[in-house]
Amino acid sequence: MHAVVVYESMYGNTHAVASAIAEGLRGSCEVDVVAVSQAEPGVLEGADLLVVGGPTHIHGLSRPTSRKAAQDAGHRTGGPPLDPAAEGPGLREWLDGLEGEGVACAVFDTRLRGLPAFTGSAGHGIKRRLQRHGYRPVTSAQSFTVDKNNHLVPGELQRAAQWGRSLGSL
Repeated sequence: MHAVVVYESMYGNTHAVASAIAEGLRGSCEVDVVAVSQAEPGVLEGADLLVVGGPTHIHGLSRPTSRKAAQDAGHRTGGPPLDPAAEGPGLREWLDGLEGEGVACAVFDTRLRGLPAFTGSAGHGIKRRLQRHGYRPVTSAQSFTVDKNNHLVPGELQRAAQWGRSLGSL
């Protein structure tokens, strides 16, 4: 099996989760991890499983304006450091150009700890867009939480690796 993990990350949390998921998947399949800003059309060629994740911005998927605000915050002195792949298009734009034709998919997001009704979830929007473009979800969306200081909550990377292992066994 060949899996491709595509992620959008502003401050590195979603990138770290994507890498942990890929590590879990590697026990059962070949895996490529690609930032959405570098995800050329051919990157999905031959993929049996597409895993897509992004940060939750204003209750859902990032938009150009929310990405710009996050990038501006990262550029300010004392702001959070930006992920090396933070610049460029986001998942929302990338997803609009996909055609999946029944390819299996799984979705994750990073968000603040709390009920999704209060924090929102990028995962639901990602999943809807993938389904609209012919992808077939094999599990429910997973959320990995960050604290108010924008750090992953302890144990989330281990949970992400475990989720990756479970995806590899589907």
